[in-house]
Amino acid sequence: MVWPWRRKSRKRIARVVMEGPINGATRQRVLKALREVEEREFPALLLRIDSPGGTVGDSQEIHAALLRLRTKGCHVVASFGNISASGGVYIGVAAEKIVSNPGTITGSIGVILRGNDLSKLFERIGIRFDTVKSGLFKDILSPDRPLSDAERSLLQELIDSSYEQFVSAVAEGRDLSKDTVRSFADGRVFTGEQAVALGLVDELGDEDDARRLAARLADLDEDEVKPVTLGKSRRKLSGLLPGSSLLKQVQDRVSLELMGSGQILWLHRP
Repeated sequence: MVWPWRRKSRKRIARVVMEGPINGATRQRVLKALREVEEREFPALLLRIDSPGGTVGDSQEIHAALLRLRTKGCHVVASFGNISASGGVYIGVAAEKIVSNPGTITGSIGVILRGNDLSKLFERIGIRFDTVKSGLFKDILSPDRPLSDAERSLLQELIDSSYEQFVSAVAEGRDLSKDTVRSFADGRVFTGEQAVALGLVDELGDEDDARRLAARLADLDEDEVKPVTLGKSRRKLSGLLPGSSLLKQVQDRVSLELMGSGQILWLHRP
C-alpha cells in the first residue's frame, strides 16, 4: 500500500524552507525533507533560503544532498530571502538556478574563527588555570591565555583550507573561475542586484518568480502548479505568545554568539 502522502509527485513542485542559523538541527530537518523529495520523485524543488550561514559541516552536508538530488533528475531552484550569506550562499550554489530579491543581503563568502582571551580579566579577579595536556596545541584557543605565534599560524592554515573549499564550491556551482570568485570572496556583503552582476545569482525576483522558474525547468504549467512545503519546523507553544517574534530574534542572536566561540564558521556576523 502506498500512503497518500507518499504518492509520486511528478506533477508537483516541492518547497523546503531554510531559515535562521545553519546548525545540526537545521541539517537534520532539511536532509529529512530532501529525502522525501527524492522518494516522492518531485521533478523540481524550490529551496527558500533566509540564513546568515553557520557551521561548516552542516552546510556541506546539505550542499552535497542537493547535488545528489539533482543527479536524480530533480531541478533545484534557490530563492534568496532577506539574507542568504556565507553558509547560505554555499548551500545556494548547489542549486541549478538562483533567484534573489534586489535588496537581499548576500555574499560574506569566507571563514571566521573566534576565541576569547580573558587572561587579564582572570588575573584581575584572581582566577588561575592549571592545564595538563598531551600535546602542544591541545588547549588551543583556551580563554585563559593569548594565542602563540605557532598557534595562530596553525589556525590560519585551517581557515585557509576551509576557505579554499568554499571558493571551489562557488566556482563550480556558478561556473566561474576560482580567481573570479576570490576577487569578491573577501567577506564583503552585497545586494542581490550586485550579486547578479558578479555571477553569483541568475536573476532578480521574489519567491513566486523562483517558483515559476522551477516549474518551467520541470516542464510544468507555471500558472497552475503549486508547491508542496516539506520539512516544516515544529511550531512551539511559545510561538503563540505575545512578543514571541522578538523572543525568537533574541534566541537566534544568542545562538549565533554561542556558535561563534571556538568553531570554524561560514557565517555572516553583522
